[in-house]
Amino acid sequence: MPVLLGLAAGVFAAASLTLVVTDLRSHRLPDAVVLPAAVLVGALLTAEAARIGDPGRALGVIGGAAAAFAVALTLHLARPAAFGGGDVKVAALVGAPLGWFGPEAVASGLLLALLLGGVAAAGVLLAGERRAEIAYGPWLLSGAWLRLLVGPGEGMPSG
Repeated sequence: MPVLLGLAAGVFAAASLTLVVTDLRSHRLPDAVVLPAAVLVGALLTAEAARIGDPGRALGVIGGAAAAFAVALTLHLARPAAFGGGDVKVAALVGAPLGWFGPEAVASGLLLALLLGGVAAAGVLLAGERRAEIAYGPWLLSGAWLRLLVGPGEGMPSG
């Protein structure tokens, strides 16, 4: 794996772990973690795209972050109590590495997050908890990681 891709994956992994634990404990996704991680992951991936001479990948990273942010912002505006502002920013963070692999990866990563979050919500409801708050950040991050680990699909960098 190229060094810049490895660094981006490491930053994304460290931020993911920190954000999952924080969101589960406090229902907060701190800007102090989300924003630097998003900028650093995006910058590392964009630098790697420049290094390998593939501007399409750089556009994918930027477009993936922007598209995921736009989808999440729409959900937030429709249901602010259910989908918080931190979730919107985390969506941009997950959109960048998914965007490296293209629009299908972004769409399927977000869909996996929605499905995982929906299953968790259904489980809470079935357990009789009608007023429980569900942290959605862990599901956004899990959906992205699942998509990245199960199969990045076509266009995977060769090194």
